[in-house]
Amino acid sequence: MLNIISNIILSFIIFTYGSPVLAAENPFSLIDQQIQQKKNQSGILVLDKGEDALIARAWLADHAVKSIEVQYFIWSTDNIGILASEALLSAAERGVKVRVIVDDLLIDAPDESLIALAMHPNIEIKIYNPKHSVGVSLFQRIKHIFTNFRSVNQRMHDKTFIVDGKVAITGGRNMADEYFDYNHNYNFRDRDALVIGKVVNDMNLSFNRFWASKLTETVEQRFKGTELLEKNINDKKVKQVYKELHAYAQSPKNFEVEVRYAINHVSSRFPELLKSVTWTDAQFISDVPGKNSETTSLGGGGLSTSALAAHINRAKKTIVIQSPYLVLSDEAKQLFIDARKRGVKIIISTNSLASTDNLQAFSGYRSQRDDIMDMGIEIYEYQPYPAIQKKLLERYPSIKNNHPVFAIHAKTMIIDSKTVYIGTYNLDPRSQNLNTEVGIIATDEKLAVSVEKMIRDDIGKGNSWHAKSKPDQHASFGKRIKVFFWQLFPLKPIL
Repeated sequence: MLNIISNIILSFIIFTYGSPVLAAENPFSLIDQQIQQKKNQSGILVLDKGEDALIARAWLADHAVKSIEVQYFIWSTDNIGILASEALLSAAERGVKVRVIVDDLLIDAPDESLIALAMHPNIEIKIYNPKHSVGVSLFQRIKHIFTNFRSVNQRMHDKTFIVDGKVAITGGRNMADEYFDYNHNYNFRDRDALVIGKVVNDMNLSFNRFWASKLTETVEQRFKGTELLEKNINDKKVKQVYKELHAYAQSPKNFEVEVRYAINHVSSRFPELLKSVTWTDAQFISDVPGKNSETTSLGGGGLSTSALAAHINRAKKTIVIQSPYLVLSDEAKQLFIDARKRGVKIIISTNSLASTDNLQAFSGYRSQRDDIMDMGIEIYEYQPYPAIQKKLLERYPSIKNNHPVFAIHAKTMIIDSKTVYIGTYNLDPRSQNLNTEVGIIATDEKLAVSVEKMIRDDIGKGNSWHAKSKPDQHASFGKRIKVFFWQLFPLKPIL
């Protein structure tokens, strides 16, 4: 069964495909009308399924008029990563100004392609804290690790996609197959929020802070003086890169016809989509570049940490959290201990050993799992093949024979069934002290209850195991040995 967002998208196609009036009308004008009517509020639409999140991003990129500003932690050169790059190139070719900030740690784009895109007159690309990959030799990488370990671990975990300064998406998804259900073997159960209106201004301000930061460098700066930039990348090579990107995106085997069709016709019933948006008071929380002013230790906190802690301190009845990684610092433990003393019920949905993609992080969780449960916190660990997978993955019928693992990547918190956070913050020391994080916080009971239900469905029978049931037994022997090995190391501050 399709969820409400998919139903809306399909209704666009079924009922008004080919409408000459609506096709000619700029759908963003309808957004402008809504923003004008709701001057002091923000519109929020939760994107709970990978295909919905993909369609929303692609449609926005296709309809951008002035600008696209993109900020991501991971941008892979897999199917989704290439399609996303082509969408930005196409926008730039029709005159849209495109600015991209990508963290340096896990970027895997070929240098030639990266330079070619950056050479487009309407595209600017910056790399955050380049100490690992872009323009960095193996010797330099090793040197950075041993001479400035803290700086090497300061990563930009932000994920924002802003179009024309008025519509944006933020949440857990990176630009890679597994975040949009396009991986045949391993996909993430993730969550984004599409936002409109007032709060987008704050997202713009955050993006511009990072753009102006000394921690970000242009691609041209990274390769300045190198033979690659000065000699190997000529006009012919640039045109060839663009041609290959466009050809890739036009191939039905790379971009499914049904998905492209849905993207092309979303605007046919755009007024219906706007009716599904929740207009409320919202806050965009974000860290400054570098996270904090600490220079020696691996601590220091941050603005996002303080904002989320303040909401936890105000909880009176319930705290429901979904986080792929669960490693509590001493400060986080105290927050939850204090909440439990106030009688607050705490439920956490996280990955099991069988589903997790990060054994190092799981090792930190396993070392303190019993202590967390002793605090009176209920923990549910996601199964690798949950029953809900068939509902959440639109493409499940085409990949089911591969038996794909489904794992949590959503970062969400609901306080007292009234306040909801959707963003990038993991419940671990790395998000607390090292990685810059962002997210949307809204106080709206209807919105909070609907998101809480999504998490409660995830922890239901057939989808999760209660941590007391010793779910590690369901993982392979190899995984159990490996996580035991990682438990021997003092990794907690960087998990």
